Amino acid sequence: MTDSFSNLSLAPTLARAVAEMGYESMTPIQAQAIPVVLTGQDVMGAAQTGTGKTAAFSLPLLQRLLKHENPSTSPARHPVRALVLLPTRELADQVAQQIKMYAKYTQLRSAVVFGGMDMKPQTLELKKGVEVLVATPGRLLDHIEAKNAVLNQVEYVVLDEADRMLDIGFLPDLQRILSYLPKQRTTLLFSATFSPEIKRLAGSYLQDPITIEVARPNETASTVEQRFYAAQDDDKRRVIRKVLDDRGIKQAFIFVNSKLGCGRLARSLEREGLRTAALHGDKSQDERLKALEAFKQGEVDLLVCTDVAARGLDIKDVPAVFNFDVPFNAEDYVHRIGRTGRAGASGLAVTLVSPSDTRLVGDIEKLIKKKLDVETLQLDTRPAGPAPEKWGTRAEDRPRGRAYEGRRRDDFDPRDALDAPRERRSGFRPAPVNRDPFFEKPYEAAATDTSPSWEASVPKTARSSISANIKPKRKVAALFKSGD
Repeated sequence: MTDSFSNLSLAPTLARAVAEMGYESMTPIQAQAIPVVLTGQDVMGAAQTGTGKTAAFSLPLLQRLLKHENPSTSPARHPVRALVLLPTRELADQVAQQIKMYAKYTQLRSAVVFGGMDMKPQTLELKKGVEVLVATPGRLLDHIEAKNAVLNQVEYVVLDEADRMLDIGFLPDLQRILSYLPKQRTTLLFSATFSPEIKRLAGSYLQDPITIEVARPNETASTVEQRFYAAQDDDKRRVIRKVLDDRGIKQAFIFVNSKLGCGRLARSLEREGLRTAALHGDKSQDERLKALEAFKQGEVDLLVCTDVAARGLDIKDVPAVFNFDVPFNAEDYVHRIGRTGRAGASGLAVTLVSPSDTRLVGDIEKLIKKKLDVETLQLDTRPAGPAPEKWGTRAEDRPRGRAYEGRRRDDFDPRDALDAPRERRSGFRPAPVNRDPFFEKPYEAAATDTSPSWEASVPKTARSSISANIKPKRKVAALFKSGD
């Protein structure tokens, strides 16, 4: 096997783009997969995240599609020849950008479609014709039903992060999409973990695939230092701060299990002076892309996210990953810590274990077949007496509301402020009220027996023969007096 990209028989246009991107030596998955894909055989590849799977399937596909490149502007001359399916929007956008960089000196067109964005710009791009289409399953089906994407000339299909697509319930969508494709095609399946479901999927849609395993399935990268620290839920933020300070870590991923916990943790860290962004499924696609770009540019130090970012995101030189919550699915642990230690670099993975996480840690041990030691990290003791005033000593500087009552000040959520009654707000002092002594006396009856003035003013009328139920006519002032 060749170990250098210069030894591959790539077209000059592709070789030029690879050289400009700084690629010199191939990773193990690239060295084994690229020659096989160039021959047109189906591949079932198992590789850890961060080992260069994108280049392993993109470069040989582009090489084989060069025979179809043409300068024509007619959409009919640019049908979809290769389809790349991915589980998440962020991963689809990332892979599409890399393919564009590989193919920038060729006349091959590529596009990406995913949910959370307006379909109109995607439709216009598809109508122009593309050879390589990168997509998430749900949005691709939308375009197929709208007659925007025709897949009857697809020659290559790539199922990347296939295990994640099955985990989030994309199997029916995958089956529908594959039913639109020609029977004669080359199918490539890549996954960081091999489960029985993945093997059944491969048996159904791959024809005599060549299995490539550059590492034992479900194995973690050897370049990642894994640490497990016992911590109560209230102390987890302090553990993160201590590890960041002791190790001098400037950037890190922090993974949590829920969207609500993601937002709360991001706000808490932001109030502690750390530049933090949140990334979860309830964010709009534009917000998610902006958060990722800010993290890549170094404008954000900590990216708090759910497992939406645990698959395939390639951000270089991230030194650490924190598991604020132990993942419910043991396979997600492998993907989470794969965000650091990429492409041979060293990394640190810290998992915070609460007393209720014993079973989840056991599941991780069974998956990676390694005994994990849960350590105790010595934290700085809190000073005696009241907690330090983070917002100042004046009453008007302190937060008020139910979030402040009975909780640590660093747990304060500004959205909960002013919810409590004024009497309970910290620092509230009611103004003194001047009371009139007259209203403090008990009731005393009048000394005389005179009738009230309103009764005395009513004249007593003589009894008449008119019934008491008939109201007398009310006298109304005349506007004009009648002449006598």
